[in-house]
Amino acid sequence: MEGAESQGAAEPQPLDLRAARRSHPWHLIGASPLHHAIRAACAVLASAGLAACATTATKAASSPVPAATASAELPKGLDPEAAKNPFPSTYRPLPGRPTAIVGATVFTGTGSQVDNGTVLIKDGKVEAVAAGLAPPAGYEVVDARGKWVTPGLIDTHSHLGVYAAPEVAAHSDGNEATDPNTAQVWAEHSVWPQDPDFNLARAGGVTTILVLPGSANLFGGRGVTLRNVPARTVQDMKFPDAPYTLKMACGENPKRVYGSRNRSPSTRMGNVAGYRAAWINAADYMRKWDAYYAKVAKGEKADPPKRDLQLDTLVGVLKGEILVENHCYRADEMAQMIDISKEFGYRITAFHHAVESYKIADLLAANDICTATWTNWWGGKLEQYDAIPANVPLVEAAGACAIIKSDDPDLIQRLNQEAAEALAAGRAAGLSITEAQAIRWITANPAKALGIADQTGSLEPGKRADVTLWDADPFSIYARAQRVWIDGGVAYDRGDPKYQPKSDFELGLEGLR
Repeated sequence: MEGAESQGAAEPQPLDLRAARRSHPWHLIGASPLHHAIRAACAVLASAGLAACATTATKAASSPVPAATASAELPKGLDPEAAKNPFPSTYRPLPGRPTAIVGATVFTGTGSQVDNGTVLIKDGKVEAVAAGLAPPAGYEVVDARGKWVTPGLIDTHSHLGVYAAPEVAAHSDGNEATDPNTAQVWAEHSVWPQDPDFNLARAGGVTTILVLPGSANLFGGRGVTLRNVPARTVQDMKFPDAPYTLKMACGENPKRVYGSRNRSPSTRMGNVAGYRAAWINAADYMRKWDAYYAKVAKGEKADPPKRDLQLDTLVGVLKGEILVENHCYRADEMAQMIDISKEFGYRITAFHHAVESYKIADLLAANDICTATWTNWWGGKLEQYDAIPANVPLVEAAGACAIIKSDDPDLIQRLNQEAAEALAAGRAAGLSITEAQAIRWITANPAKALGIADQTGSLEPGKRADVTLWDADPFSIYARAQRVWIDGGVAYDRGDPKYQPKSDFELGLEGLR
């Protein structure tokens, strides 16, 4: 350490074991909490220029774990840190082969347009995108002259599977409308993979879907990000390692649902009081578990708090591990929700519906919050009355993240047309927006809002080969998805029945005809 000081190392900083524990989660490696506490502490020391504790850490890690620490080990289901992913993805990519899509107009999802473009797909990834690129030997060549290519479309707000078709009471599984706070429920436990609308969405070019609970409650529960592939189980559709999301709702819905039952909230001020009380409880729960982990790390005997599924989700938000997707229409309420997020130290990833985002687009840009909305849904309730078709372009012009989403099993099949309407409205308002920029509203920007932009949403080398081939300009009302690749495998082909899958439910219906 003397040598480190002589080289001008920074002054030692106080150890932040809580931050170190978060950056070295114990459940990820099969070793004792003491071992990880030592490693985390040494990592903090090393960052401060004090690198001489590695030998000590190695020696201590190889020593027997003290009895007090061993007795404090918990089964995974009782430890929120160890049980963060109890329903892991079993997704497996569709089989694919090296493919060259040649001669297309390519919208990359990065704001660029490549004319006479070639898209190379290999090993499930985008290998290259360039103008006039010759296909390598051994690649399947898709002649796309006169056609368009985009990234696979992403819908950030869907209820497919939780409000499955046919629309009957037996399939109404999207709103656990029994308490204003149901953060403990997870949408994936309601998803029915046989919902025929998944197949229809794929035929509309959609490769990734966020399925959310409904908006009856202040805290509606966790959403799940799915790969839009035929599957037997929801785990077979889960996007590997995509962050979980939390659906929150403000405005008319929760106050109407519970006010009609003579319960709180029945007003907007009741809504806000409910959010704040929940975050206070979550912070207290987090402190109790942090104190427990700190004692265990020191080898002290400790009794763990009782695990609470509702508070696990809220703590995940406070730790930045779970993304907030907030149903909110009015500008003034969005501003209040931003204030609440700052009061309790969490981030809002996206406001959904958000028809008044244009009024506070600068505020959304400053706080890096996306708007996920429609173009022309207006007047369904009072908080929708100030909706305008140019909402998304105005948000884009302010430098904020703008998204077109569905919330509807029909619209999810036509996200490109909804984006085209927004583009036309923006141009009519005097905004200069290209089609290559607008395609981001249904590709790259949704990927950002789901925390998966490093993997999909744009046609860039190394990203997942989620690709849609269109038979016309996708901003034309006549455009149809001709072929869809998911992770480089053909998931849909309009010209080949072999790639037009039907769910077991649909096949069963055919058998009755």
